[in-house]
Amino acid sequence: MAAEKGVWTPANVVTCVRIAFIPVFMVVALAADGASEASLAVAAFALYATLSLTDKVDGYLARSRNEITDFGKFLDPIADKLLVFSALLLLLERGDVSVWVVFVILLREFLVSALRMVAASSGEVIAADGLGKAKTAVTMVSLCGYYLYYALSALGSTDLAGMVWLISWALMMAAVVLTVISGAQYFWNARHVVFGS
Repeated sequence: MAAEKGVWTPANVVTCVRIAFIPVFMVVALAADGASEASLAVAAFALYATLSLTDKVDGYLARSRNEITDFGKFLDPIADKLLVFSALLLLLERGDVSVWVVFVILLREFLVSALRMVAASSGEVIAADGLGKAKTAVTMVSLCGYYLYYALSALGSTDLAGMVWLISWALMMAAVVLTVISGAQYFWNARHVVFGS
């Protein structure tokens, strides 16, 4: 049983490491802003891309080793949200994303989290669905693209950087659309939780 394996499974360790390195990414990204050395911008991109990929690693480890724990279920979504909002807030500070993008994504997370808490109080679990996972994936790819753009710009690859910027912006708009649709779908599917049967 998962409970017998304890809290510190390999998957949970990966999740904790991801959370611990988020402030490191933020420090490096802030230091890269306006710095003359391209290495900081490259490091910020490499860190964010690596941290984003670990989301798949801990999920794979938990499933393949049959070590899905309540601690992991609690911590993994928090790690995902911290990773997304750390990058979004830095982009917002630079003026590279609209405050409305951050607001829509944040509002959806608050509402879905509240819905899950209400459902949990009556013994019902609302798991992440395919659309929600797609939203998270598109958002993270878009954010990786923004930091790749900064790295390429710092390295002087302006033409390629411009193309990456356009793709990242388009993906961010797609992420916002998926955010709204997936949030609405959660509430529709769990309408009995909010409005009663």
